[in-house]
Amino acid sequence: MAETRQQTSRGAAKARTPWRDQLRSWFSHHRRSARDSAARLRNAPLSSLMTGLVMGIALALPTALFLIMASIQQIGGGWEQAGRLSVYLTPDAGIERAEALADRWIENAAVGDVTVIPRDEAMETMRSSKGLSGTLDFLDGNPLPHTLVLTPDRAYREASALEDLAERLRQADGVDEVKLDLAWLQRLNAMAEVLGRATQALALLLVVGVVLVIANTVRLAIESRRREIIVARLVGGTDSFVRRPFLYTGLWYGALGGLLAWWLVEVAFWWLSGPVGRLAELYNSGFELQRPGIDEVVLLLGCAVVLGWLGAWWAVHRHLRAVEPE
Repeated sequence: MAETRQQTSRGAAKARTPWRDQLRSWFSHHRRSARDSAARLRNAPLSSLMTGLVMGIALALPTALFLIMASIQQIGGGWEQAGRLSVYLTPDAGIERAEALADRWIENAAVGDVTVIPRDEAMETMRSSKGLSGTLDFLDGNPLPHTLVLTPDRAYREASALEDLAERLRQADGVDEVKLDLAWLQRLNAMAEVLGRATQALALLLVVGVVLVIANTVRLAIESRRREIIVARLVGGTDSFVRRPFLYTGLWYGALGGLLAWWLVEVAFWWLSGPVGRLAELYNSGFELQRPGIDEVVLLLGCAVVLGWLGAWWAVHRHLRAVEPE
């Protein structure tokens, strides 16, 4: 009985050995293909750098535009103020009425925030403005009303929703006027949509260009290693065995292009940071360009590697079949 069990275990071990050998051989060929592909890129530094730069420039342009869009959307007071509603109370409405309206409106789902500006505070703000202090001295009293500034919730910043909200606010007791600069908001939304569509179109075109560049580079590599491929097929090399080194070539080109794109974006933003900072100071704004963070860098490198692999796979799929032993 013990001998039967030993024979069974030995037979099972022998049955598992080919599978383990195949898996070990598969991993070994992957490591060798990745190492040899990287070595070929290092042995041709100029051509590898030129291909990586082309890919890096193509990836850096849409990346920079997306980051600029994100920076514009985070201007403290730019996009937010465009959708705010200014509610002016009647002259006889006191500060208690303004605070009561603020407490009631803040419970509305369409309202994200309410700020009460007392008339005395508004007058002091006007006095601190250049060119108005002398003019306000001729006034007998404070003609300004109490004001409430409402910031709509993000889900209610469409033109129709803001108009409905403004109409409901006008019906409240003590409200004299509701001001909504809807034209400015519509212009901002239109500009953002145009810039976003243009960025997406440019990104799509450049992605196609990156794939074509990698495909052409891998095609040239296939032609230069034609004899090596024929020999591999003659000794029984499978299609996966033959195309694996070229796929790793595409991956390495993608990684190189992604790193260069990151470097180009950093250099461009560093070069623009000075003029952008001075322009923001002139408008008393805290705007600054948003540099790529860890998430953006990882996404950029991942997309670059995937595009490199796709370009290599397309070239291998199209051109490797033509390389057959005669």
